[in-house]
Amino acid sequence: MERKGLGVPLTPIVKRRIISLSDLAGKIIAIDANAELHQFLALIRLPDGSLLTDSDGNPTSHLLGLAFRTTRLILDYGIKPIFVFDGTPPALKEETLARRRTLRERAAKEMKKALAEGDVAKAFSKAVVTGRLTKGMIEDSKRLLKLLGIPYVQALGEAEAQAAYMTIRGDVWATGSKDYDSLLFGTPRLVRYITLTGREFLPSLGKFRLLKPELIELKAMLEELGISHEQLIDIAILIGTDFNRGVKGIGIKGALKLIKAYGSLENLPKEISVPKNYHEVRNIFLNPPITESYETNFSSMDEVGLLSFLCEEKNFRSDRVKELIRRMEAAAKRWKKCLDLDKWMRKA
Repeated sequence: MERKGLGVPLTPIVKRRIISLSDLAGKIIAIDANAELHQFLALIRLPDGSLLTDSDGNPTSHLLGLAFRTTRLILDYGIKPIFVFDGTPPALKEETLARRRTLRERAAKEMKKALAEGDVAKAFSKAVVTGRLTKGMIEDSKRLLKLLGIPYVQALGEAEAQAAYMTIRGDVWATGSKDYDSLLFGTPRLVRYITLTGREFLPSLGKFRLLKPELIELKAMLEELGISHEQLIDIAILIGTDFNRGVKGIGIKGALKLIKAYGSLENLPKEISVPKNYHEVRNIFLNPPITESYETNFSSMDEVGLLSFLCEEKNFRSDRVKELIRRMEAAAKRWKKCLDLDKWMRKA
């Protein structure tokens, strides 16, 4: 089965609950940084599909998303985001990455053609697929997070695996990602659509769809389906993951039925061509490389550094940055007051 888009397409069998962002107040969420930055690159664009840039032509759309959209999680909802960045991808992911590069290159050509023909709407629909996250963008993003006092973690491998590990340990409350892969890595809780874009552009349809935050709890989902975590991974392998092609003709419901009937990939009838490397793929989800070297504490904001980086280097409007600083300072005072009250209550 050829997969379209990113992540494993588990939607038909996933039990999810629509929530409000206010339900997450005070909770620490480990967010898949690379995925969120890609979302910002896709959505924060000019009407013709061009990215926002600084005076040197360097993209700044991702920084705008981090500086103003992500901080709203803190300022308006009291959510504490921690960003987890991808490390070295597994070798088995190379085919998927190559396919994504091809899609970006094709979309870039189609965008250029649409602009030449004066079709701005079509150009925008193609542009959202062209976003490429460079090392420079990632370093700028880490720099901005540090200046804001927001912690980030550098994963050894997949960011979702690291975020799942942090959630399992209880260092964070949930993993934040729009993809279901986090469930395969074992996160107890997954929150989707958290960063307030409020909408997602569907290039194939040329329109946006509204998004509402969703909460998925792995234990409840597995109990309802009557399967184990390992069986969920086997189901994903049958339909295809970022690390293997799925079995032709088998969709998500068919895969669920097969695994419930036979228990595991090893026991499936011989006429089903299970991917030869399924042991390796399964191991990626069950035993991913993780680091225990990370911080979840927020630090003080560097006001001078923020103004210098965003206004002088990246050409952001100083009034907007100063307002952001003012609001972040107010939020920090509220947090301190809440922490002091909590300590006092514990002593009482």
